[in-house]
Amino acid sequence: MGLVRTSRPVPVEECEWTFPKPGRRSGRDGLLAIGADLSPSTLVYAYRHGVFPWPHDDAPLPWFSPNPRGILPLDHLQVSKSLRQRLRRCGWTTTMDRAFDEVILACSQRPDGSSTWIEPAMIAAYNELHRLGWAHSLEVWDGARLVGGLYGMLLGGVFTGESMFHHETDASKVAIVDLTDRLLDARGAFIDVQLVTDHLASLGAIAIGRPLFLELLAECRDDEVQLLTNELDVARLAVPSASAAVPYRVEQGSR
Repeated sequence: MGLVRTSRPVPVEECEWTFPKPGRRSGRDGLLAIGADLSPSTLVYAYRHGVFPWPHDDAPLPWFSPNPRGILPLDHLQVSKSLRQRLRRCGWTTTMDRAFDEVILACSQRPDGSSTWIEPAMIAAYNELHRLGWAHSLEVWDGARLVGGLYGMLLGGVFTGESMFHHETDASKVAIVDLTDRLLDARGAFIDVQLVTDHLASLGAIAIGRPLFLELLAECRDDEVQLLTNELDVARLAVPSASAAVPYRVEQGSR
């Protein structure tokens, strides 16, 4: 079977809401606005302008644009020796968009069974975005068992990661490494990780100022980028990708 790439997203209607521009008036934690809705047009507009929703308890829907912003430049990926061994020996495979609903449901649950900020309304909204071709999932498989994955928004050359999960050690790391390789193959730009955690920093994520992030996003959000969706063996990731020969240089702001 030939290689298959993600389809181009379905255009959405013009956003009905007016978001303030991220700037000095944004909260210290990046809080930008409260309210609006989770319609496709609202979400696509927000992500294209560096803003994302992050529900908190029963409060009105808050929207954030953090400063600094966490990103993973594709040429900055760090794969430890132990992770390379995992990639070489585990026998796992990966796919894209094969089990979006399963991935987002897994991301919505903590290991102890409690819920997260990914509420039913968020799940429904992102399932609709997936149907329209804006939201995508990356699945990690051990045979027929889903052991890890992530989901997020693809905006031109930028993939904004929303959440990830793992049922086996390193499975979420494998998902990020695999996504990076698929983006490199498609000549993408970088992964927006929103906030840098220790987990993401170990893979090469860095924090940059919000003005630079917004500049890079505007430069890349309309690129023609389509990712491979085929089932691929993760053993290929144990060696550096040849696609990395033309990296995206964040410090230069151009390719």
